[in-house]
Amino acid sequence: MPLTDLMAAVRTQVLPAADRDTLLRTAAGLLACPQAGFDELFASLREREQLGSTAIGHGIAIPHGRAPHLDAPRGALLRLDQPIDFDGHGAQVDLIFAMAVPAHYTHQHLMLLSELAEQFSDEGFRAALRRAPDAAALHDLLGGAPQASAA
Repeated sequence: MPLTDLMAAVRTQVLPAADRDTLLRTAAGLLACPQAGFDELFASLREREQLGSTAIGHGIAIPHGRAPHLDAPRGALLRLDQPIDFDGHGAQVDLIFAMAVPAHYTHQHLMLLSELAEQFSDEGFRAALRRAPDAAALHDLLGGAPQASAA
């Protein structure tokens, strides 16, 4: 699934560095919609982080949560001007792809996470995201992200 299928351009932002909870709040605000409000999404993202960090290396984190009333997955991309310690143990992160999925998306949720991890494993893609001059350029890059093969 192309990353642009998960998100609208307005959910792509370049931000100053902040602490993890502030970033999760920002992500929840971007992901919020009539089917899943800010409080529900923030709680879901935060609960998932408490289970274990969603930092996956190479400066990437993929915080994700579930919302029972969502009808489709939603994503938000945040790029920070400076990396932050995302997990309290030194995992430096500057690219955050937050995702909310319907609660019943068990298999699809895992497939999306796998696709995201594969796309973000591409060093050239990560470098291009970091060089993008603004949020619009970031969003444009998402449309050209390499596609994970369907397994």
